[in-house]
Amino acid sequence: MSSTDWERRLLHNVARVRAELSDACRRAGRDPGEVRLVAVTKYVAQPVLEALLAAGITDLGENRVQQLAARAQHCGPPRFDWPEEPAPEGRGPRWHMIGHLQRNKIKALLPHCHIIHSLDSPRLAEALQQHATAAGVSLDVFIEINLAGEASKTGLPPQDVHRLVDTVRHCDRLRLRGLMTMAPYNPDPQAARPYFRQLHDLLARLRASGEVGPACRHLSMGMSQDYVVAVEEGATFVRIGSALFEGLPNADPRSV
Repeated sequence: MSSTDWERRLLHNVARVRAELSDACRRAGRDPGEVRLVAVTKYVAQPVLEALLAAGITDLGENRVQQLAARAQHCGPPRFDWPEEPAPEGRGPRWHMIGHLQRNKIKALLPHCHIIHSLDSPRLAEALQQHATAAGVSLDVFIEINLAGEASKTGLPPQDVHRLVDTVRHCDRLRLRGLMTMAPYNPDPQAARPYFRQLHDLLARLRASGEVGPACRHLSMGMSQDYVVAVEEGATFVRIGSALFEGLPNADPRSV
């Protein structure tokens, strides 16, 4: 496949995903501007990342710190702004850490990424607070919830979220932005709907009780197989890989 062919295919995929996100928002009575597309790039080559940036996708996600740091070094100075803030000029992508984060990898992550979707324990929150204080930065975090109780996935059971919220409340370098989940894999996207609805309802209860502040209003949920359903259930961040890279060379179908 020539460079022109794969670039054309990538732009087609990006346009299709954006159109489906917009259609899902309209069905749910939502503003499409409420949903942020995070392109998960773990299996694609560097030229594809550069083409994504050229296509206007500025939010990139990775599952592993080492991979994220290596990619970030080739994509220009990273952005550390929250997506709703005015974008700085002349910067590279805004990186999102979406996979399990080990405490001993935090120091390597912070020069490149300040948005973490996978906070899953008080110990990790305290370690992030310590490293962020030392680096003089603030971090935007999502608490990861394992709604299905799958042993193969990280994340808190929903009944444990209150303790972690309390820990984050005492960490002045952490800004709690919302909750994250991954629904169990199922070829039928509708099978994910109950899990996304549960996450939406859990966040609503936390907000109604006053346990979290008004800035904690985001839901990071939905991947390539179920992002349309996630948006219909209130997702504000969707993490999409293979739907963007379908048909491209060097794109592994195991991507999210």
